[in-house]
Amino acid sequence: MTKLNIFIENIYALFEIDEKKILNGSKKITKYFLENKNILTKSCLNSVEYKSICFDIVLCDNEKIWEINKQYRNKNRPTDVITFALFADSKPSERFIFDGEINLGEIIISLDKTKEQAEEKNHSFGAELFFLISHGIMHLLGFDHLNDEDLSFMLEEQKKSMEKVNVKIYA
Repeated sequence: MTKLNIFIENIYALFEIDEKKILNGSKKITKYFLENKNILTKSCLNSVEYKSICFDIVLCDNEKIWEINKQYRNKNRPTDVITFALFADSKPSERFIFDGEINLGEIIISLDKTKEQAEEKNHSFGAELFFLISHGIMHLLGFDHLNDEDLSFMLEEQKKSMEKVNVKIYA
């Protein structure tokens, strides 16, 4: 089994979260994706040998994600999740594996947007947070939603991952 090194950092001082629950849920989602042949064979990890993977999840406010969205994506508004897929976005010949570990990249999530969207969708904050985390993980694995078919695939797999691992742990 692949070792998972997931690092959670909450830089939003006014928003307390249970990092241990987020870490455990994120590991369950990642394991589901790594054990799902339909995902793995289409991911950036297909045919790659590694012992462990790592990535970061940074939790922030709307102001910080707006700044990042503007700087890196030229979009002048806050968003819910941004990913920086280091491994997936590199050319296969330039992908870096150090001591058997792959650094997939970073997921940045606005807790303000998470709360807002959870209220709009009438479900729990935790369900929305893990949905965004699962979306970010899929991007780190090399998936994108440039067309409706790809978006449908990603959303369906995200729903399956959440059902499979029962990560709706926040009430």
